[in-house]
Amino acid sequence: MAGALSGMFGSQPPGPPPPGPPGGPGPAGLIPPPTGPRNPNNTLVDELEASFEACFASLVSQDYVNGTDQEEIRTGVDQCIQKFLDVARQTECFFLQKRLQLSVQKPEQVIKEDVSELRNELQRKEALIQKHLAKLRHWQQVLEDISVQHKKPAEMPQGPLVYLEQASATIPAPMKQT
Repeated sequence: MAGALSGMFGSQPPGPPPPGPPGGPGPAGLIPPPTGPRNPNNTLVDELEASFEACFASLVSQDYVNGTDQEEIRTGVDQCIQKFLDVARQTECFFLQKRLQLSVQKPEQVIKEDVSELRNELQRKEALIQKHLAKLRHWQQVLEDISVQHKKPAEMPQGPLVYLEQASATIPAPMKQT
């Protein structure tokens, strides 16, 4: 599988990305979008990163802060976002193609992943069931306590002041201040 991804990740050296072209970023602090066919040295990840940076650069550009034409700003930002979305779709397509190749070449790997996902889902659902059982036990106890409290007044003598005496017995006495 590593060999299959080498076309995408193989040309990336470890460490920070290489510096941009001489002269720095393009006008107004924007990273100029690549024109023409894709550079074979650039990978999809490099293009995705560059388009993502261009989106942010277009949003924080000093020209936009100083208040140039709103339509021009909107068009520039829309173009950057569209470029980012296009490269993101290409990247997603690349990974879907690799996933399809893997499923054809090694179907047992896909089955193992599915089994693993199902086990994780079962564990998650078991934990959820235990949580609901704990809540159910709690509320059953609350209902049982209420049931016991309602049985007690029937056993006690009835009278106009009995209910007030029972209610006042459950109220804590005020603390004396010294």
